[in-house]
Amino acid sequence: MTKDNSYSFSSFISNSVKNYANNNALGFLDEGYITYAEMGQQIAAVQAFLSNLGISQGDKVIIYSQNSPNWGVVYFALQCSGIVAVPVLPDFGPSELENVIKHSESKAIFISDSLKYKLDECDASTLDTIVSIEKFELIRSVKKDVTFDKNATSDISYVPEENEMSVLIYTSGTTGNSKGVMLSQKNIISNVIQSGAVQTITEDFQFLSVLPLSHTYENTIGFLLAIYHGACVTYLRKPPTASVLLPALKKIRPTIMLTVPLIIEKVYKSSILPTIKKKAFTRALHAFKPTRKLVHRIAGKKLYETFGGRLQFFGIGGAKLDPTVERFLRDANFPYAIGYGLTETAPLLAGSNPTYTKYQAIGPKVINCEVIIHEPNPVTGEGEIWAKGPNVMLGYYKNEEETNKVLTKDGWFKTGDLGVYDKQGWLTHKGRLKNMIVGANGENIYPEEIESMINNFRYVAESLVIEKKGKLVAMVHFNREELEHKIKEMRTEFGDKIEEISHKVDENIEELKVELQHYINARVNKFSKIQDFVSHPTPFIKTATQKIKRYLYH
Repeated sequence: MTKDNSYSFSSFISNSVKNYANNNALGFLDEGYITYAEMGQQIAAVQAFLSNLGISQGDKVIIYSQNSPNWGVVYFALQCSGIVAVPVLPDFGPSELENVIKHSESKAIFISDSLKYKLDECDASTLDTIVSIEKFELIRSVKKDVTFDKNATSDISYVPEENEMSVLIYTSGTTGNSKGVMLSQKNIISNVIQSGAVQTITEDFQFLSVLPLSHTYENTIGFLLAIYHGACVTYLRKPPTASVLLPALKKIRPTIMLTVPLIIEKVYKSSILPTIKKKAFTRALHAFKPTRKLVHRIAGKKLYETFGGRLQFFGIGGAKLDPTVERFLRDANFPYAIGYGLTETAPLLAGSNPTYTKYQAIGPKVINCEVIIHEPNPVTGEGEIWAKGPNVMLGYYKNEEETNKVLTKDGWFKTGDLGVYDKQGWLTHKGRLKNMIVGANGENIYPEEIESMINNFRYVAESLVIEKKGKLVAMVHFNREELEHKIKEMRTEFGDKIEEISHKVDENIEELKVELQHYINARVNKFSKIQDFVSHPTPFIKTATQKIKRYLYH
């Protein structure tokens, strides 16, 4: 086996700490930042702490915490010591956490105080060490006399083998089977370099982090890419609701921010569209195609100011972006760009930057990686996306059968996604292969495309299209709150009579279902027509990147 220091986190951190020593690195909003020099010292102190606890090269350590500077410090300390990091999503419940503890055979866990109750509810007897990530205090350890010394130093500068597992990530996929994805330091650092070739990052960039660090999307592009180039990352103490996010955007004025489609779609549907529709004049301009762009541009300027007024890159990934929302972003000249990738590819495979985007397309493939359409349909050009390169995972931990299903002997990774290239080499994502429904005469039906149309219908919050007994069924979650508000405005005699309002909402939903069926079926192919619309009373359960866990509804 070969060792390559150019793809080691020891070299990565050493270079960043040396080159950007006085730059701000990581911090919470309104609480100050640690510099790169201070971050380097903290990493060394945690390395010494780990060594004193008897945790060494090859051991596995879970990070179970919300985003924080200490999350990053622990991650780097583990990597620079040759210890496998096992990042776990804060949304994971006790049973999921217990499965990770047992399956990964982790020796220790760094946990935030607010999540400790979940650990208390599961069998964590196999863990030797439990550490509070806030102050690096021992909660439990076989070495009770060990304490964290913030001034400690460490001479451990581990350089891994090329194909050595350094990170083990348990996916929260839409299929229901959480698998442990094994990534090497070369996988991850290769993708940091690949991502940096898509969008130039400089040391004066301000990153605002709102997605979980335990997901590869935020980890590689929203955290590691920043540290690689000497930029600054700000975290929020609270979940990024509108009341938390809006003041934060004004203070931080981020240069770069990553999000998932659902977040910007909610902003559009709950804030931008109602503002446009509020006045008869703007409503009329918006309804007329030649003047719609002008309305979008004015609204987009306000949105840009809301985001702090200096945004250069608003990255959208993790799921397909709604076409109507993308049309608005394009018309508004909002600096958005779309990326595509998977945990198994560390994650980015294709993407563009805001200087050049194409409507409903992702972008070219990343450098130093082959991304092909395997056995494309001779008519449509569509087929499964396959990838091969230094960012492709080692495999699934302790799951050779699943690994062999997705990794070919010559190194190709079968993504399970359907895609197509245009003449300029831009990739478009068509949907998941498993989600694709085959019609009665062999036609390919992409539920995500129909869902996108449904979601743009008034009062629709979200939807899911499935096949049931040979029929296409749309499960629709309507925005009851919006309907209630409309009814209260129109029918003052109801006052606050909750039962009467609720009954009227139900009536409206039944009427909307009929309208929706006519609306959708007039706009889709005859083999994609929806036979039944079912009202779904609650929001659908989602993954960390806000994709619906489809397997729960079949």
